[in-house]
Amino acid sequence: MRLMAPLAILATLLATAAPAFAGDNGEGLIGETNDKIITLFSLGVIVFFTLVIIIGSLIQGRLEKRKNERKATELRKRVGW
Repeated sequence: MRLMAPLAILATLLATAAPAFAGDNGEGLIGETNDKIITLFSLGVIVFFTLVIIIGSLIQGRLEKRKNERKATELRKRVGW
């Protein structure tokens, strides 16, 4: 029940804001869109998420390497090597 009130308020605000964004004959912030703009934007989205995955994987690999080195050091201390 507590969740319903904020959702109702949000739905009302979004419903009343929609006509305000539909002004100017449907043109957006950059004016009239064509196929080139849509294609470049979509390509940018694809490149962005590809880079996020690659960079995240590199960061995770480095962190795993550090964790494994730390665990190996603790094991060597415990075993006595």
